[in-house]
Amino acid sequence: MQTIRLGDVRYNAQIGAFEARVDVDRNGTTYRYPCQVAGPIDMDSGHVRAGLTRHAMRMSDSGTSLWSHL
Repeated sequence: MQTIRLGDVRYNAQIGAFEARVDVDRNGTTYRYPCQVAGPIDMDSGHVRAGLTRHAMRMSDSGTSLWSHL
């Protein structure tokens, strides 16, 4: 079982992307990823959250070399 939590979502106007810390809890271990999704500042918040979640899941499936344990 895994749980996904997004930290504060912020817009970085310099690069035109939303950024957030995303925590993926898997079997009692938390993995934290810095994620971003490109888009305009008025992008639908549901799409922003879904994009950040997809980014975290791609990073989470990349292998143990990118994991950060808490």
